[in-house]
This record gives sequence, C-alpha cells and structure tokens, in this order.
Amino acid sequence: MRGRFEGWYYKHQANGKSLALIPGRAEDTAFVQVVTDACAYHVTYPLSAYRRGDVLRVGGNVFSSDRVKLDIQAPQLSLTGEIVYENLTPICGDIMGPFRWFPMECRHGVLSMRHTLHGGCVINGETQDFTGGQGYIESDSGRSFPKGYTWVQCNDFTDCSIMAAVARIPFYGLRFWGCICVVWLDGREYRLATYQGVKIAACRPGFLELKQGKHCLTITVDDPGGHALQAPRLGKMSSVIKENIACPAHFRFMEGQRVVFEGKSNLASYEYEIR
Repeated sequence: MRGRFEGWYYKHQANGKSLALIPGRAEDTAFVQVVTDACAYHVTYPLSAYRRGDVLRVGGNVFSSDRVKLDIQAPQLSLTGEIVYENLTPICGDIMGPFRWFPMECRHGVLSMRHTLHGGCVINGETQDFTGGQGYIESDSGRSFPKGYTWVQCNDFTDCSIMAAVARIPFYGLRFWGCICVVWLDGREYRLATYQGVKIAACRPGFLELKQGKHCLTITVDDPGGHALQAPRLGKMSSVIKENIACPAHFRFMEGQRVVFEGKSNLASYEYEIR
C-alpha cells in the first residue's frame, strides 16, 4: 500500500450534538480522527493495529456497516461506547460512475445517506446519547485529497439528505473541475454529477450552485471556521484541512420553477479548501 491511503467517515448527530469518526490508514500509520462540536483529535496507531476484514478494526475500535464500538485512551482523549445503526440508505451504484474504471487521485464512496442511531459514548467524562439521531457514512481512498475542493453534507431533515462535492481533478495530465452530488428525498435519489452533465454554476466560500438539466441545487453555508484535521498527501497524513462538523446552512433544490425541497439546518458539515 505504498503511497496510498484509505479512510472512512462515520457521522453521528442527535440532540444538538455531533460526532464524526474517521478511521483509516496511510503509508506510514493507522489512525482514528475524532471530531466533536468543540474540537478534533488525531489518534495514531501502528500499522499492525489496523485490520480490515468483514469489519474494520483499529486498535480496540471496531467499525462496521451496522455499528461502531469505541475504546480510545489517548493523552488528551478518552472515548468509549457503542452506537448501533439501523435502516441504512445506500445509493444506487457507485458515486464515481464511469470514473471508477480509471486511475484517480482520490476515489469517493457513499455507504449510507442516512440511518437511525441507537446508543452513545462517553467523551472525556461527558456522556453523549445519540439514540434517535441520524448517521451518515462515506469513504475515500487513493493517493491524495484534491488540491482544491469543497464538500457539504447534511441529513438533518425528516425526509431529505444531501451530499455535494466539487473538486479539481487531475486526469491523464489534465485538470478539470468535477462534481458528485446526491439529493436523497423521500425515498427517491437525484444524482448530479460530471458524468451526467452537471454544470458548476458557482463555487465560492459559503456558496455552491449546481445545475443539471431542469434541476438546480443551491447551498448557502454560514461557516465560522472549522477544526483542523490531518489529510493524505501522496499516501502520508502530511496535509491539513479544516472541517466544520455542524454549521448553519440553507438548501434549495429546484425542478424548473418548482421548489422540490427547501430547508435550513444548523447541523450541516462543511469543508472548503479552494485557494
């Protein structure tokens, strides 16, 4: 696995609290990153502590499609507990579309747009109950995160979950701005993507607008700044990005002149790394 990384993103939100868990491995280390409303932690492990089979194990932590079991004792972080997932919502096929057949700098996956949570954890002595809340799972693998990208995810709605990402993609010596996006609405999936002809009408700090055929998605984010996370660069966790795990955002999804969905949330997750 020289020069490569792989990682997963498990997000949990309930009762105004947020917790993201990012287990993975790079060329030189295994890790679990923990993101809360207040701060972020990066806990490293030897590569021998990373075991991926039917479930993923990093040290004493277990990650699967139906639950996470946590046991972290680090200098600044104590985290124990178990959170169970029910009624996962996978998307229809690979989010990468035909690009899954080509060598890519970074491959993205969406495992569940939304699911119900049961259980909780204890973080540095504080009990957090996520029962009745909503979860989300995605994955990344490859060599590096894109040099420029933005990502928004929110499922803080009764009948809707949205993930949208725009990135500068290196491809056979060229670079282009690519997009992947899913709007899951009341059991129906809308896919907006480069391979389906999406146009990136606007992409700037706090604002994203995507147009594809008769559909238009606009996202406005009030980002007060996020927590620093380690990110992969040429297979090593040597880069730094910032993520706001829970910030105010407004979403509007149009079909022609008709508003298909419109909603506001204070629990949108957001990254913007375009310079």
